[in-house]
Parts: sequence; C-alpha cells; structure tokens
Amino acid sequence: MTGSFTAPAIAWAQLTPVLLVLGAAVVGVLVEAFAPRRLRRPLQMTLSLLATAGALVAIAALWNGVRATGGTVVLGGSLIVDGPTLVLQGIIALLALLSILIMADRTETGEDAFAPQAAAIPGSDYEEVARHKGLSQTEVYPLTLFATGGMLIFPATGDLLTLFVALEVVSLPLYLLSGLARRRRLLSQEASMKYFLLGAFASAILLFGIGLLYGFAGSIRYADIAKATHTVVGLDGLLLAGGLMVLVGLLFKLGAVPFHSWVPDVYQGAPTPITGFMAACTKVAAFGALLRMVYVVLPDLQWDLAPALWTVAILTMVVGTVAALLQTDIKRLLAYSSIAHAGFVLTGVVALNTQGISAVLFYLLAYGAATVGAFGIVSLVRERSAVAAPVVVRAAVGAGATGSAGSAGEGVDELTDVAPQGSVLGEATQVSQWAGLGRTHPVLAVTFTLFLLSFTGIPLTAGFTGKFAVFSAAIAGGATALAIVGVLASAAAAFFYVRIIVLMFFTSPAGAVADAEGVGATVASGQPTTTVVASEGFAVVAIAICAVVTVLLGVVPGPVLDLMTEAAKFIP
Repeated sequence: MTGSFTAPAIAWAQLTPVLLVLGAAVVGVLVEAFAPRRLRRPLQMTLSLLATAGALVAIAALWNGVRATGGTVVLGGSLIVDGPTLVLQGIIALLALLSILIMADRTETGEDAFAPQAAAIPGSDYEEVARHKGLSQTEVYPLTLFATGGMLIFPATGDLLTLFVALEVVSLPLYLLSGLARRRRLLSQEASMKYFLLGAFASAILLFGIGLLYGFAGSIRYADIAKATHTVVGLDGLLLAGGLMVLVGLLFKLGAVPFHSWVPDVYQGAPTPITGFMAACTKVAAFGALLRMVYVVLPDLQWDLAPALWTVAILTMVVGTVAALLQTDIKRLLAYSSIAHAGFVLTGVVALNTQGISAVLFYLLAYGAATVGAFGIVSLVRERSAVAAPVVVRAAVGAGATGSAGSAGEGVDELTDVAPQGSVLGEATQVSQWAGLGRTHPVLAVTFTLFLLSFTGIPLTAGFTGKFAVFSAAIAGGATALAIVGVLASAAAAFFYVRIIVLMFFTSPAGAVADAEGVGATVASGQPTTTVVASEGFAVVAIAICAVVTVLLGVVPGPVLDLMTEAAKFIP
C-alpha cells in the first residue's frame, strides 16, 4: 500500500521580509569565504543595505492584505503575520538599516568601530600587524543580518519552540558582535563574555518555562495554550510557573530590573554602533514577543501576573533613573536610560487593553529612532591626543603676551589662533569630555540635544508623544499608580539629560583652561581634547534621518498613531 504525500501550503509572500534578510546573511557568509579581501566591505555593505531596505518594501506591500484579512497563520501556526507583527517588523527593519549605515561608516583615518582581527589577542604583535595592514572585520555584516532576521521572527512567533529558536538566532550573533570593539579590547571581550553567560542562563530559564507550559497544555502552540487555560484543571501551578519563566527570559532581553545587570557593562564595552543596534532593535523585538505572550497566550492570568509585572515595571523605572544619575560614562548613562525606558514601555504592556498595544508600538519607534541617533553621535565624538606644549586656542587681546613653556623646554613667543592637532584616539565617553561641544561643534550638539529632549519627554518631540500614549493607556487600564510613578521617574530623569545639555553649551571645552588675563583659552598640558571626527558620511545620514523621525513624530504624530491603532489587533 502506497501512501500519498500532501505538500503543505506555505504563504511565501508573508515570509518575504524574513527570507530576504536571512538569505542575504547566508550570501554574506559566502562573500566572506570567496570574495577578494578588497571587495568584501563594499559587497557586504551593499548587500546588507539592500536586504533591510527590501524587507521594508516587502512589509509595506503586505500591509493592505493584513488590513483586509486581519492576518495570516503561516507554517502551520509557527508564525503569525498580523498587524502588530508587520508594524514591529517594519520598525526593526528601519532601525537595522540605520544601524548598518553607522556600522559601515569610517573616520577620516579609514578606521571603523571594529577590531581589525577579532581572533587576535589584545595588545599582541598579531593585532598590531593586522592594524597596520588595514584589515577589516567585515563579518559584522552577515552577523548583523542574522540577528536582524531573528528579530523579525521574534514578534511573529506562534509557538514556543519557534520563540526559543528566534531568541537564539538573535542572541548568538550579538554575543560575538559585542566583543569586536577596535579600542578597549579587553573591556569589549569582558562585555561579550558577561552577555553570553547571563544570556545562557536566561535562555535556560525560558526553555524550562516552555517545558512546563507544554506539560500543562500538551501543545507548544500559543492558541492551544490559551484554549487550555479554560479547559485544563488541576495544573494551575505548571501554568503559572511556566508563564513566569517564559516572561523572565523575555524580560532579560528587555533589560528590565532585576534582569538588567548585563546592560550597562555590555553597552559600554560593545562597539558603539552595535550598542545602538542592540539598544533599539533588540528591545523592539523582545517587546513584540512579550506583547503577544501577555495579550494572546496568558490573558486569563492577568490577576496572577499583574503583581509581578507591576513590580518589574516600577523597579525598572526607578532603578534605571536613579542609577543613571550617578554615571560619569556617556554609554553607561544611556544604558541605564534604556533600562528606565523599558520600564516606561512596560506601563503600556500592563495596561492590558488595545490602547496599550498601539501606545507600545508608537513608543518603540520613537525610542528606537532617538537611541540609534544618540549612539551614532557618540561614535563620532573622539579624544584627540594632547600636543607637546600648551598653546592658545584663540587669540588674546593686547600685545606682549607670551605662552607658557612646553614639555621640551621651548617657550611660545606669541599667542596664535590655531592649535596644533594631535592624533585622534578612541571615543570620548566620559561625560566631562563633552564640555563645550556646543561651542566647537554646534550642529552635532544641537542634534544630540534633540535626542536627549526626546528621551526626557519634552513636548514637540517623539518621546513626549510616546510617554503620553503609554501613560494614558495605563490610566485607561486601571494602572493609574503605575503612570504616576512613570511621570515622577521621567521628571527625575530630566536632571541627567539636562546636565549633559548644560555641559555642552554652557561649559568651557574639555581640556581648556582660561589664560592669565581671562580673555583666551589654552589647552592644558598633557590633557587630551575632544573633537568630532570627519567620516565618510554614512553615520551623518543615519543621524539626520533619526532626527527627522524624532521631530515628525513629535510635531505630527497623528497619522502614525492612527496606523498603530489600526494595527493593534492580535490574531490567535
């Protein structure tokens, strides 16, 4: 007796965004293996940009169909392409495209943000030879695409096994990318190791939770688990424990307290373009998965899960804000800021209403644009080594003044207008080094101020609209106390954002001291100064797009809010 095989019907069109990105990642691996070294960077960069742009176009093309039908169940329920899925995938693809532009940028010296040879021991002769030869670590592009592909799958998952696979596809490339910084290699490798170890524990907890939920429902599909909550009796302990463990795994990816300990160290040690990519795209993907888990799989457990979610949201807002007040490193400050923002978004999740879904979607777009832009600016602000002798930065009034002696014992005969330039070093990540940046590089400082004001939630910025939306949703959902905590935390967070603005515009440039008569500024001997490096322009384009998005979402948010509201409908 011969059996017949029925080929499954696969909605390939709905898979197009994911297939484009993951397919390009596989091609990128082949480029690394077979393309000549001189062609790898342009090929990888072009391939990555085309893949993410193509995914954006594919997502836009799918929107009308989803709006008409409500969504499609793909691959037997493994993936669900509905309104929230498409919006989240669109945000991820856009932010990944902007992040890749920043990764691809090179400074005026031809250096990018990545180590020339990742396998080299930091400080070894091998690493020095690789640097002198101008080697480039172009594997970052396919790794980024693999992570992006996993992020596109993450909010679309329809069963627990696909959720776990997507989590690993996201995480493994990020573990590697975090350890590839060009400078401060040991700090970068330490960050990578911490992220890997803690991420492995979080994945194990999530997998344990998946096992318990399967034991409860006898299925790994979200729809079957949700149905089992109405029919299965006597196994409530498995359901609650499994649900909490799965939430712990997702909250770890969000950087929510108390699962946040990796965030400041990894954000500080990772290459800055990768930090921006992680801070924006990973949060969007993880919140998408969390929304589907809370709203589709476990809605009947809201009274059981609400105390845990409330506690995590309050702790995340408070700890993120208070810790950020104490930071002296700009990347660690932004890391704790991202933790606080995760708490703000959680208030929208806890609302447990349709308004909460649309508010979270809008907030993720607003936060992601400002985050990618802010870290893009951080990547351009560098230290410049001190010159041999202190010299006058600008001319003093009057005649007969003399400069002080240099380290070589030679006096400066007269004050000059131009200071000799030292060599450009690593990023100027100390907050104090940003002093006076508004005077020396006003356009960049104003743009960074825009992103900081958006983080603060000042009106006419995207951040204000996002915070107003999530806090309004929380109040509508009966979580008024949570919204009040969010407003108070936002007010406190304004202090460290405004402190940076004051430092940039109302403080003398880093490394500068007043001259004897108070009419000039001199560079202190042996102290590095801060500069903004010229680059190929890719980062500038990305930062400009982020700034435009931040302004538009603050000034005319209506069309985007309407789109989010229309898309905020999950299907089982």
